[in-house]
Amino acid sequence: MTKDFAVPPVVFPTGGSSGGANVQQRRFSAIPFQQPPPQSSSQIPFLSFNMGSAAASSATTAGPFGGTIASSSSFGGGGGGSPSFEDEEPLLDELGIHPDQIWKKTRSILNPFRINQTVHKDSDLSGPIFLYLALCLFQLLAGKIQFGVILGWIVVSSIFLYVVFNMLAGRNGNLNLHTCTSLVGYCLLPVVVLSAVSLFVPQGAGPVKYVLAGVFVLWSTRACSTLVVSLADGGEEHRGLIAYACFLIYTLFSLLVIF
Repeated sequence: MTKDFAVPPVVFPTGGSSGGANVQQRRFSAIPFQQPPPQSSSQIPFLSFNMGSAAASSATTAGPFGGTIASSSSFGGGGGGSPSFEDEEPLLDELGIHPDQIWKKTRSILNPFRINQTVHKDSDLSGPIFLYLALCLFQLLAGKIQFGVILGWIVVSSIFLYVVFNMLAGRNGNLNLHTCTSLVGYCLLPVVVLSAVSLFVPQGAGPVKYVLAGVFVLWSTRACSTLVVSLADGGEEHRGLIAYACFLIYTLFSLLVIF
């Protein structure tokens, strides 16, 4: 048989009064509600600035690490941050195409006895591509579709002249393939003129075509050999052999025009 025992409550004396029966309760200090700090829109701490008020602020803003952060109003003259297109280069200059330089080089080939070598020191392929397309166009007007043939002969001719010159010049030769291709392409101008003139020559006038082809081939040969010898070192004593290689190159192109 179980017996119940009454357990008295625990009493803590407070304030020196031992007879008090009040039970001291534990109280927690109430912490006032604090709003969380505003979250920055940028995940990078040193770029936490308001983008909306940047236009109204000054050109520079002090950063948290002592530096300065440029506002959006300092770019583009303050007109909404849009860049100015007046300071940009033309599209042809960005692509490396200079029409004035191409015209100077083409005009220097027109007179085979007074060729300006200084304008050909900076080689380019824009002018040769233009002359290649012009030759293909005149051949197309003559009923000959020779785009691939002419392009292949230009590549082979450039490699041929490059190999021949460097073998003749030896260690002194400094003619690179890019310069060689540029010279072969620009000196193709007389052949382009021959192709345009041959459109107006009757079909039965074979000897006239041969004479015209010989004149234009000699024109191209003199121009190309003069430029190669003047722009590269070690070719002065081999001028005749270099001229012979150029003569073979432009004879092949003239055969495309005649036949």
